[in-house]
Parts: sequence; structure tokens; C-alpha cells
Amino acid sequence: MLLAFLVVMVSVGVWGMKKTSTLGDFFLGGRTLGPWLSAFAYGTTYFSAVIFIGFAGNQGWNMGLNAIWIGVGNALFGALGAWLVLGKRTRRMTQRLDVMTMPEFLEARYGSDHLKMIAAVLIFVFLLPYSASVFKGLGHLFESTFGISYDFALLVLVGITGLYLILGGYFAVTLTDFIQGFIMIVGAVSMLVILVSKAGGLQSALQAVAQGYEEHVPQGRRPSLLTMGSLIFMTSFGTWGLPQMVQKFYAIKDELMIRRAAVITTVFALIIGVCAYGTGMLGHVFLDLDSVPRLASGAVNYDLIVPTLLTTHLPEALMALIMLLVLSASMSTLASMILVSSSAITIDLYKGYLHPEVSDKTSLLMIRILSGVFILCSWAISRMQIGFIVTLMSLSWGVLSGAFMAPYILGIFWKGVTKAGAYAGFFAGAGTAVTLFFVLGAPRSPLASSIAMLVPFIVVPAVSLVTPKVDSSVIDRAFSD
Repeated sequence: MLLAFLVVMVSVGVWGMKKTSTLGDFFLGGRTLGPWLSAFAYGTTYFSAVIFIGFAGNQGWNMGLNAIWIGVGNALFGALGAWLVLGKRTRRMTQRLDVMTMPEFLEARYGSDHLKMIAAVLIFVFLLPYSASVFKGLGHLFESTFGISYDFALLVLVGITGLYLILGGYFAVTLTDFIQGFIMIVGAVSMLVILVSKAGGLQSALQAVAQGYEEHVPQGRRPSLLTMGSLIFMTSFGTWGLPQMVQKFYAIKDELMIRRAAVITTVFALIIGVCAYGTGMLGHVFLDLDSVPRLASGAVNYDLIVPTLLTTHLPEALMALIMLLVLSASMSTLASMILVSSSAITIDLYKGYLHPEVSDKTSLLMIRILSGVFILCSWAISRMQIGFIVTLMSLSWGVLSGAFMAPYILGIFWKGVTKAGAYAGFFAGAGTAVTLFFVLGAPRSPLASSIAMLVPFIVVPAVSLVTPKVDSSVIDRAFSD
């Protein structure tokens, strides 16, 4: 099954290469994608090995039955809300301004090439820990579940993802996302159904989770409503400002397809979210304080809770499917992040700022080379085993969404946002995320990220009201019907 999966992925890369002749083809697929491909591209980029391994284990153990609300929030706000609120407006304005990336949008909307340069560097730097968290989740699962070494698992992911992305670009990524999305649905549903069945059915499983949670997590160590709310907010609204997610709105073929894509994405997100967090909270049924995986320090090793459940309680025949599920989730997310990161250097920094005269052919070659460089850097970070998966993800989401969300969202809806306001919001969000990450500590990193996303929505309007307006010709072009 693994070999067949890998052959299909590489074949799609070769097919995509034949359809990729320009930089626009490589990065956006020529803006010709239909609702199903766009929806699955969004959904599979949203959910990676991070949710199945790190997040599901961590929040399922610490929150019990309440963990399921994260999955519901992701579907309603992170998927449905994002498509309905941002999809049409984003596609329309990026076409008017003739831009392909988030940094290009910021430059065109606010008339600042320096903002584009800073944004490009920020994307490249802070997507690295996020992609490393994807590697880390996959490596843990392969090592504990399949007896495959952590390093070998990473090499498989690096090799195959890099190959089909570098060859086929966005065409290859979206088609493989579509295939991988169906694998994720089948695998996630099968995983949860079998574990619930072994727990004695749905009602018995829910009762056992509630009872186990009371026994395993002392009252004083349970997350507060503020912590739970910040988790739901970060993982749901955080996607609204992530460049690799916003890119999906740029590429859809027609505005009329956005509502269909919204419904498809929401159903996909609901299935994956409920199944992932449902599996995580079942740790309270099958594990106790003696058998739960622990670190050398004695603290619970949340990254290994779900792999332990799968190894112990799922039939071997199903484990091959689960392996493909996690591979699919990881590859799809990683490919989108690599694409956005390499474009930040090629399209935004090199072609858009340092050497505007460079040819499309050279730019296409450069983005392919940088895709390989980025994936190797991510692999190197993941081998250092720095921090928990949730911590790595929270830092990336906080900095990137904190920096981009307010200048991007306010910029597509309000003509009054100024260049100074965009700069202020950009630095306020990123600065708040990094500062609070260290002040509040890793356990409260979701709260730090959530605050970082909200602060710029106060800063941007406040600064915009007292600073010079953007040139009227730019505004007319961006907001023309």
C-alpha cells in the first residue's frame, strides 16, 4: 500500500510538470481550480500530523470531552467562516491588483515594497518551525507504531513530498491533496469507529472518558475556560491570516464556486476534527496514570498518546491505512507550506524586490530549488527534537497570523487602512506573539497566539485614523467593481 501510494504521488508530480510552464502555473495553478480541488486543498492543508498526533493527544488528555469542541470550532469558523467571509473578497481583490502572494498583496494594497520584503522574510523564517512540527508528528508515529526509525520516516516524507512538489507545483499539490483527502477521511473514521467499538459503543465510551478524566487530571491542572477558548480561537481563526491558507482563495476558478467549496471544506473539517480529537480523548479509556507514555522527567508525553493507542488497540491490517492517513495529512500540509515559503523568497524578495528584471524561466527554476532548500531546513529542525509539537505550531501560528491577519482582512474590506497602519499592525502582531510566547511560557502559548491575533485589530484602525491615506489610485484599483 505504501509503495502504491508513493508511486501515485510521484506520477502526479510528473503529470503536473507537463502543465506547469510559468511561475503563475507553479504557484496558483493558473487560477483555474474548481470547488472540490480547492476545498480539499484547503482542508488537507489545515489538518496535518500535528492534529492527529500532538494536538489530539494533548487536548484529548487535558480537556477530556471538551476537546471535541475544538474540532467543531475548526469546522464552523476555520473552514466555513473563512470561505464565506474571505473567499470572494480575496479572490476579487488579488485579481484586480494582479498579485499571487500575501507579501505581494501587502505591497500592492499599501504601496510599500519594504513591507513586502519584511513579510517575505517572516514567512520563510516562521513557517520553518510549523513544518518541523509536521515532520516531528510523523516521525513519532512511524517510530512508535511501525517500528520504523524516526530518521527514515522523515527521509520518506522529505523525498516524496519534495519530488512531486518540485516537479508539478500547485497542480500536483492540489491533485495529491484531493487523493490524500479521501485517504484521510477513510482512515480517520475507521480509527475512531474501531476504538469506540472496543470501548463498548458510543455511550459507554463517552461515560468512560468522563470518568477517566476525573481520575487522571486533577482539578487544579485542568485547563481554564480562557485556555480552552484561546485554543479554539487560535486553531480556528488563526487560519484566516496564514499565507498558505489564504492562497487557496487566490486560485479558485470562479467566485460562484466559493459557496460550494465552503460546504465541502466544512464537512471535511468536521469529520477530521471530530475523529482526531475523539481519538485523543479515548486515551482516558484505554490508558491510566501508570500506562500513559511519559518523558524521562515523569511528565506525560502527549505526542505519544495517540501512537500508543493505535499500536495497542487497532488491528495490524488497519495500521497500513492509518500510516497512509498520517502520511497524507503531513504531505499535503507540508507541500503547501513549502510552496508559500519558497515563493516568499523567489516571487516576493528576489523577483519582486532585488531583481525585477529576472525572467519567468529563471524564477521557475529558482522556486523549485528553494522548495528543496526549505524542506531540508525543516527536516534539520525536526531532527533537533525542539519542544512539543503544540508549542512549535503555536509559535508559528501566533507570529504569522498576528502579523498578517489584521492588515490583510481590514485591507480587503476597509479603504481607510493606511500604510502606517499596516506596518503598525504587522509589527504589533508579530512582536506580541514572540514576547508573550516567552513571558507566558509554552503551556499557555495558544493564549499568547490568540492575543497576538487580536491586538493588531485595535492598532491598525487607531494608527490609520491619524496617518496619511493610501494613494487614491491604488484604492480605486483595489476596490473597483
